[in-house]
Amino acid sequence: MNNSFFRQIENKTGVNMEEIFALANAIQHADFTNEKQVRKIVRRVSQLANKPITKELEDQIVSSILNNGKSLDLSSIQRMLE
Repeated sequence: MNNSFFRQIENKTGVNMEEIFALANAIQHADFTNEKQVRKIVRRVSQLANKPITKELEDQIVSSILNNGKSLDLSSIQRMLE
């Protein structure tokens, strides 16, 4: 992909593409049975989406991910934040 495409996304979303790639990499290599890693990813998605979450909602999302025991993609976490 070319840089102008990424610049357009950055301008539209206000999110740096390097941060998106770093998050995608973290999700791809995460151990979704590790609560600490899952919490870190959930907090990062919340921060990037500019959607603050309560401790209770974070607990619910983390519990849901840990109970599924399988990998999760970024769109799944974003749907949980809506």
